[in-house]
Amino acid sequence: MSLLLYQLAIDARDHRSLARWWADVLGYRIGYEDEYECEVLPPEQTEGPVDDVATWQARRTGLSFAPVPEGKTTKNRLHIDLAPHIDQDRDALIEELLAKGATRADVGQDPDVTWTVLADPEGNEFCVLSSRDR
Repeated sequence: MSLLLYQLAIDARDHRSLARWWADVLGYRIGYEDEYECEVLPPEQTEGPVDDVATWQARRTGLSFAPVPEGKTTKNRLHIDLAPHIDQDRDALIEELLAKGATRADVGQDPDVTWTVLADPEGNEFCVLSSRDR
């Protein structure tokens, strides 16, 4: 079996604002937006049909933000990992995320881990992994 990881659904108090934050961080775009959902898509993704399985399975994953009345209260059980390329300045990227509204997060990680845990403006944890080329 081989299914496409089509999108990750994320609850948010302000789904439009959080979607725009993630679109900016990922270099994605808003694909669809209404009072119930705001979809964030890779820039190359088109609205047209995909005719073959290989092209379908090569698509990058989108994000879908839905409004909820409650705020986040506990550690996420699922989170996003971001990875800089070895040619990018990882520390500068982390500082840029912090300047955009991310915060440092402690989820019990050891001090010598190779990733940095941050939280988006609504408190959802995500990691910036060590730089890599694969």
